[in-house]
Amino acid sequence: MSVEAAAPLPGLADPVRDAQRAFRAALEALSRPGRVHAVGAPIAGLALGPALSHLLLALADEDTPVWWQQPDAALQQWLRFHTGARVAASPREAAFAVVRDAQRLAALDGFTAGSLASPEGSCTLIVELPSLAGGPVLQAHGPGIRERQAIAPAGLPERFWAQWQANHAAFPQGVDVFFTCGDQVMGLPRTTRISRLEGV
Repeated sequence: MSVEAAAPLPGLADPVRDAQRAFRAALEALSRPGRVHAVGAPIAGLALGPALSHLLLALADEDTPVWWQQPDAALQQWLRFHTGARVAASPREAAFAVVRDAQRLAALDGFTAGSLASPEGSCTLIVELPSLAGGPVLQAHGPGIRERQAIAPAGLPERFWAQWQANHAAFPQGVDVFFTCGDQVMGLPRTTRISRLEGV
């Protein structure tokens, strides 16, 4: 059976309540950087982590093109069916980027950073990691953090944190990031500065 003819994969069990819960988790994750928040339960038959899938269903719509690091016609059709979100041809055109192989994450300056007049027009990356703990220990500083917050996401390439410092320095422009693993999400807004405690 072709992808076009196949029945779409299921979405949220309770579309309104589950989307509201995921949206609140996303807001909390960005307003309290570095803290881990639970998002939602797995969606049966879907080859995406629960947090990643719930965030996409809650945040994407027909006005937010999504770039997929690993294109998958079935998943792209699934998201378009449930949200109306179309596929972005490149990171520069994306409002959201789905990254499922963090080691091959493209350079952050390759994603749209918005403009000085409209910084909200930047891309938000949703990056799936093997774990939100157990990586090199870092300290996060900035709005939403009382003094500092220790974070240790695992599975990011060494170059990421140097790119992040440049992204932070470009404020108010820059990208925001959600790290997900299973049903958990951690937010890293562009306002957050990172200092290293252990080599990355």
